[in-house]
Amino acid sequence: MDDWLDREIDLAVFPDARLGKRFRSLLKDIAERMGNPLPFACQDWAATKAAYRFFDNPRIDESAILSGHFAATRSRFAATSGFVHVLHDTTEFSYQRAHPELIGYTKETFIGRYKEGRPQKRTVCGLLMHSSLVVTSEGVPLGLAAVKFWTRKKFKGTNALAKRVNPTRMPIEEKESYRWIENVRERPPIWPMF
Repeated sequence: MDDWLDREIDLAVFPDARLGKRFRSLLKDIAERMGNPLPFACQDWAATKAAYRFFDNPRIDESAILSGHFAATRSRFAATSGFVHVLHDTTEFSYQRAHPELIGYTKETFIGRYKEGRPQKRTVCGLLMHSSLVVTSEGVPLGLAAVKFWTRKKFKGTNALAKRVNPTRMPIEEKESYRWIENVRERPPIWPMF
């Protein structure tokens, strides 16, 4: 476990060495108790409190947390011969919260009809993640090459918006699908571009 952990976070970039040590300790706790909530993974109140402080630190974001993994993915890619495939997918994480505006929204869903026949919709609280997974031609995963997280403030797919905005006239940078292009552009310099 320690060898894997060292390889996976060896090149992680944190604003301070103490944060890197805290991340290693936290990742080890989570890996040893996979699938458990954070308090169970950390095993005691002090470690749990340290974990929450780590995640609440304004100097820590997903790019710092994932930087070591991205570097390890590049190393595994460099050691691979033959073709690799980069698989792109968007995943939705849904949550139930008293104040969903603190997290964000992913979509509106149809949940039925009111007595008078009008459609009843519910706004889903959560996050969206677009990831790019690198795999060999044999299907062996090498790791993630890029990840983007976002939430929606308004729902661009609604019929009302479609009547006002012509999506073919909208610049690509304003479209949600632009995240696919951003992930492709974040490829490491050693990766060929076809």
